[in-house]
Amino acid sequence: MNTHQSLAQKIKDLGPWFHNLIIDDIPTAPDHFLGDYPTFKWERFSHVLPKDLSGMSVLDIGCNAGFYTLEMKRRGADRVVGIDSDPRYLAQAEFAAGHQGLDINFRQMTVYDVERLHERFDLVVFMGVLYHLRHPLLALDLIHQHAANDLLLFQSMQRGSAEIARVESDYDFSEWEIFEEAGFPQFSFVEHSYAGDPTNWFIPNRAGMEALLRSAGFSVVANPEREVYLCRRGPAPYFADRLSVTA
Repeated sequence: MNTHQSLAQKIKDLGPWFHNLIIDDIPTAPDHFLGDYPTFKWERFSHVLPKDLSGMSVLDIGCNAGFYTLEMKRRGADRVVGIDSDPRYLAQAEFAAGHQGLDINFRQMTVYDVERLHERFDLVVFMGVLYHLRHPLLALDLIHQHAANDLLLFQSMQRGSAEIARVESDYDFSEWEIFEEAGFPQFSFVEHSYAGDPTNWFIPNRAGMEALLRSAGFSVVANPEREVYLCRRGPAPYFADRLSVTA
């Protein structure tokens, strides 16, 4: 078996892959149902991040096989940490980073564990994770409180209306109609499964997603495509002193 065949076999042994990485011209997920994922998606919004991340630290939460983690290191980030709860994904990410000679720290943990890192990061990448969580707002609260120092690159699956309704700061108890408006912030709860995945729990509409980010203390800087946001960490929400969010 030659070197190329040996590499192809190693990639196969680490599968199945959700990220289609190209390792020495060998695709890891050539038959991905979404196509060349996440490359085609990254190409739509990569411009909102600095091309040079020198001097910055990056945390990739739910890094999977490390596509975004690798991209952040290629852009020159000084320190890059990738975390995921799945040991198979972490093995894939460690293999891909090692094969490309990229110094990245991978750790097995969840978003609920970020306090254990004892570190804030200039950029937190939180892509494609929120709707898999049973406690999505808690996750964002923990990121704000313990991990994010400035920027948050965020993506969540969305369904429903893309409208944004004007929402008042308060309503009388007798108000019902506002909840029927398409642009009112909403989350659909999936009791059983969606798209064959029982971990798809909460799926927001656009208004719901943006409201959730604001409620956790993040302001939207850019929305380069419907599901992707670049946010900036702001002061804790006015009710933060009433929260007890510990990992």
